[in-house]
Amino acid sequence: MPTLVRFIIICLIITGAVYGTMLALVTFVDPAERDVTIRIPPERLDPERLAPK
Repeated sequence: MPTLVRFIIICLIITGAVYGTMLALVTFVDPAERDVTIRIPPERLDPERLAPK
């Protein structure tokens, strides 16, 4: 039984460390906002209009 208790305590400590790290990242890190532009070729927008006849 002491081995099981020791294992559970170690799991709780690891879980607490992971949770604390996640909380610190959420609190202290601000993502940089920026505009994203993606160029789409005209062929992908309307392939029937540009297809050769």
